[in-house]
Amino acid sequence: RSVAPTFLDASRRPFPRGIRVPRAPFAVRGIREAARGTTVRGARTMAAAAPPLCAWLVAAGAHADFGADEHRQTQCLDAGSGATFGLDRRPLGVRRRGSARSGMAVSVALQPERVIVEKKRPDVKQRRVVVTGMGVVTPLGHDPDVFYNNLLDGHSGISEIETFDCSKFPTRIAGEIKSFSTEGWVVPKLSKRMDKFMLYLITAGKKALENGGLTEEVRNDLDKTRCGVLIGSAMGGMKVFNDAIEALRVSYRKMNPFCVPFATTNMGSAILAMDLGWMGPNYSISTACATSNFCILNAANHIRRGEADVMLCGGSDAPLIPIGLGGFVACRALSQRNSDPTKASRPWDMDRDGFVMGEGAGVLVLEELEHAKQRGATIYAEFLGGSFTCDAYHMTEPHPEGTGITLCIEKALADSGVAREEINYVNAHATSTQSGDLKEYEAIVRCFGQNPQLRVNSTKSMTGHLIGAAGGIEAVACIQAIRTGWVHPNLNLENPEKVVGCGRFSWSREGEVRSKGGAVKLIWIRLVE
Repeated sequence: RSVAPTFLDASRRPFPRGIRVPRAPFAVRGIREAARGTTVRGARTMAAAAPPLCAWLVAAGAHADFGADEHRQTQCLDAGSGATFGLDRRPLGVRRRGSARSGMAVSVALQPERVIVEKKRPDVKQRRVVVTGMGVVTPLGHDPDVFYNNLLDGHSGISEIETFDCSKFPTRIAGEIKSFSTEGWVVPKLSKRMDKFMLYLITAGKKALENGGLTEEVRNDLDKTRCGVLIGSAMGGMKVFNDAIEALRVSYRKMNPFCVPFATTNMGSAILAMDLGWMGPNYSISTACATSNFCILNAANHIRRGEADVMLCGGSDAPLIPIGLGGFVACRALSQRNSDPTKASRPWDMDRDGFVMGEGAGVLVLEELEHAKQRGATIYAEFLGGSFTCDAYHMTEPHPEGTGITLCIEKALADSGVAREEINYVNAHATSTQSGDLKEYEAIVRCFGQNPQLRVNSTKSMTGHLIGAAGGIEAVACIQAIRTGWVHPNLNLENPEKVVGCGRFSWSREGEVRSKGGAVKLIWIRLVE
């Protein structure tokens, strides 16, 4: 699966009322966040649970919209597993002779009434979504500005793993977070029980609120029924679950009673929502590397459809435990450049030998434009749109022709109303794998090959691959590029693949160069006043 949300540049001040924001330039994040694998059991469970929920929603909707009028008429025609709505001249409550007396959900609207309901729906095109807050927990810092300055200066967050003894593993390096504290963000009682992915999620989420000026006093004035949390995780609570398995070897009595809920991917969003009292959309999405982008796009759509005014969204993962490292080693997917960790992640370089694992969280505050302006929020960027696609080809390998990636880019541009000529920066997925890097690059060239202003880089060259959190922290990097006009370097691209046009990469040092890191100044980006 691929997801490509698009952001429009914006100033640090609220948009002036009545002034149209220019539609250039843009930055696209997540050209290919490939979600790998499907849990069949989970899919079957969802399918089994869906019918009653859908039936209840239909019935409740019909009751709410049409129950007040005694003369409204309905009809439900059985059509296999679905229902067809039509007209019937019988009054509500009169049963047709011979019809079933029980076991059938009857809840249908007349066509004229449906038109009235549609008119009440908010106009999606008029509800604009902006970014008003950012929060990160990364190997390169836990503040958006510190994080991005380290990227600009070319600092690598990849080092030897210290959390556990990995001397027997062929890979002993990762983008590991060395220093992290939950003090002031998570209550001590919970912090001792929670998995790291939840601690990273809650901390980054609350930091995003603080960064967005959503203090407790401001939050008390919000309509909490229109505020939601949608922060996902690819791996979930691996450490909590693994510890429970080890305890079970002794006795079930030794197991952490929270091992099941704290291992599920949605519990981080749930705990954060309970802490904030936010009663809007609350769930998580788990689509491997695409997790954050799926969450960001779905959160934005909740706002666009008028279902929420404020959404916390992004991703979090903490896979750096023996079973996590061992699983990827078994897949032969990881770099083994243990002697020089900072050189291990090298997207598009001919000497790359696999990706480097990382951990952390990246969270955005998305907000409806008028809502943000009304409270005087700082607006960092505008979210314009995105797309969901699937290669439908292989569990890990990209499609040979990159069709899924290309389709995702084209659909994202169409949803955003942006011409491909207006895109001048792509923060690529590029994980430092043999086939993935090249197929993504080819898709980018196929879509933007005629754009001489395009610049491409990979944040993973310095952070490693944060799995479900990758899209979250890279969305922050993308927005920071828009805010500052600086694009960070692509480290370790010393021997580029022959098909790769190096002029497109920030390492080429075209334009102004910031320090020895090789960051490129994007002189054509204009911030909105």
